[in-house]
Amino acid sequence: MPALPLAALLEDLVPVIRAAGEVVMDIYRTNFSVRGKDDASPVTAADEGAEALIVPALERLLPGVPVIAEEAVAAGRLPEIGRLFWLVDPLDGTKEFISRNGEFTVNIALVEDGAPVLGAVLAPAIDRLFLGARGVGAFVEQGQVRKPIRCRPVPAEGLTVVASRSHGDAAALDAFLAGRTVAALKNAGSSLKLCLVASGDADLYPRLGRTMEWDIAAGHAVLAAAGGQVRTLAGEALRYGKPGLDNPHFVASGAA
Repeated sequence: MPALPLAALLEDLVPVIRAAGEVVMDIYRTNFSVRGKDDASPVTAADEGAEALIVPALERLLPGVPVIAEEAVAAGRLPEIGRLFWLVDPLDGTKEFISRNGEFTVNIALVEDGAPVLGAVLAPAIDRLFLGARGVGAFVEQGQVRKPIRCRPVPAEGLTVVASRSHGDAAALDAFLAGRTVAALKNAGSSLKLCLVASGDADLYPRLGRTMEWDIAAGHAVLAAAGGQVRTLAGEALRYGKPGLDNPHFVASGAA
């Protein structure tokens, strides 16, 4: 397989994800309705509208590369997964969207040989776009101003740990952190937790609950491009394209 033009692809993703963000925000500003999917998770017209925009755009960017998108999979449409595929979560943090706290994201990732090599995470309500690609670097864009981001070394005073706002297990988190020096504990919604580690605003994100691959692949790509990593509790690199597309518990961390 020839080398992917990741820098160019990353730039090509920017107008796509921003357009999807506009779709999401158009619905966010209305009195939208919420439905339950078969797994009892909520879905809105924003999820579906953003996905309907993103999928054909990605198919045009890389013809023939399958697109694994959350709402399509929920509807029973799962293309065959090969060495290269897209992962799309058109609205991560639907509970944050419903509660209108602004901490929801649009997520697009490209996976090659099981590893996320490119990702874009947009939080449209707070106008923050995180970008990252292997060999290119990681960036945050706000107000049309882009700056590079990098994981930080753990400060002498201890770890800043970021945890889920909507899916917390306090007892499991306390047990995991036992024996570590923790300076602060932050809560955040959606894939923003991975991006906080990537930008040096946090050091550790333990996820001790269920996630799907599309939930975290884009944030994982940004974090990896910023010098961080995502590993299972057994210490193995988290991989993508797994049967069922669900993840084991994992820990995202910044610079050693």
